[in-house]
Amino acid sequence: MEGRIEGLAENGLGVLKDGRRKIHVPFTAPGDRVRVTKLRRRKKILIAEEFELIEGSWIRTEPRCPYFGICGGCLLQHIPYPEQLSFKRSVLGKALDMDVDVIPSPKIFGHRNRIDVVISTKGLGFRRYGTWWDVVDIESCPVFGESSGRVLRSLREFMADFNLPAYGIRENSGFLRYIVIREGKFTGELMVNLVTKEGSLPEEFPDYFPYATSIYWSVNRSESDVSYGDVERFWGAEFIRETLGDVTYLIHPNSFFQTNSYQAVNLLKTVASLAEGERVLDLYSGVGTFGVYLARRGFRVSGVEVNPSAVRMANLNSELNSVEAEFEVGEDRKVENLNGYDTVIVDPPRAGLHPRLIRRLLRDKPENLIYVSCNPMKLSMNLRELMETYRVEEAVGLDMFPHTPHVEVVVKLRG
Repeated sequence: MEGRIEGLAENGLGVLKDGRRKIHVPFTAPGDRVRVTKLRRRKKILIAEEFELIEGSWIRTEPRCPYFGICGGCLLQHIPYPEQLSFKRSVLGKALDMDVDVIPSPKIFGHRNRIDVVISTKGLGFRRYGTWWDVVDIESCPVFGESSGRVLRSLREFMADFNLPAYGIRENSGFLRYIVIREGKFTGELMVNLVTKEGSLPEEFPDYFPYATSIYWSVNRSESDVSYGDVERFWGAEFIRETLGDVTYLIHPNSFFQTNSYQAVNLLKTVASLAEGERVLDLYSGVGTFGVYLARRGFRVSGVEVNPSAVRMANLNSELNSVEAEFEVGEDRKVENLNGYDTVIVDPPRAGLHPRLIRRLLRDKPENLIYVSCNPMKLSMNLRELMETYRVEEAVGLDMFPHTPHVEVVVKLRG
């Protein structure tokens, strides 16, 4: 089948109509003319597995990354950045049924402060688009920056010198599984975390990364294909630091932290501008990213987070910045009392708010609710329930992830 791409679906894939069917074609742009020769079905979506670009659209631009089109990391590098923002405004508009401006990322390359690189028998890199078993071998990652190339060169040298087996994804065999690179964009501090199966790591490993601030060895003792594990040993600093505005955060290998430091500054400023009163409850508080920043601005902050390790980091970050913020371990569905808080902040995972928490919000009715979401569709579903008591006062989009279809949004609700 042959035809022109009519637009982009919410997943960032081009849409080709074939009668009543919609075929999603990766790495295409509106106006492209394509010929599709093979399809596959993923859930309810038809995706072009084999296709040819016959005529490129006027909208196309030259991708900076040499692996674009095969690597699954970026889907939109061929779309000019202003058009990416327009697409994301459209996604938010459809999901929330309102016009939402999207704040551009201050940088669109070198912006990521974390990448999880697969160490496989196919090479060192990221998953080939549309597969879980294949890897695109890379030399560096332009959305992370120059230090990615340096780390991967050091890792290849280490692997060659000690002939260590890389991970066979299909077979679940081998020793080396991932190398996770994290960088404080505003501090220049670098963390290297090697994730392996159980086994023996040569003592010389840290010698290959003398430029790193912090070097970790973590062990994944499960068969799950994840890029984290139990910390076996570390060399150098226990944490690296990142500074967002006037707040410094400590980062541990197993900590979640906003992956675009430059845009995270705008995210924090946005949330702070919407907070009101004196007392703030920071739910899903993580390492205290929002809570510590708000406490620095005079709010009295309490935080609740299910991950004990993250709570420890949040309290360390509070102490480091000498602010009045306390964080404790707790589950969203078990929050007992929302009375006494002027503003409640929720930043849930992609699954959204737990139904029990929604009922608690509707019962206790804290006056100001700030909802931070990376999943506009789930946000929309939660908002429909919350609108029983609340009204949307303001919504702001932020492009945390240039060259991907993902977009962050902050919604201010008032009871």
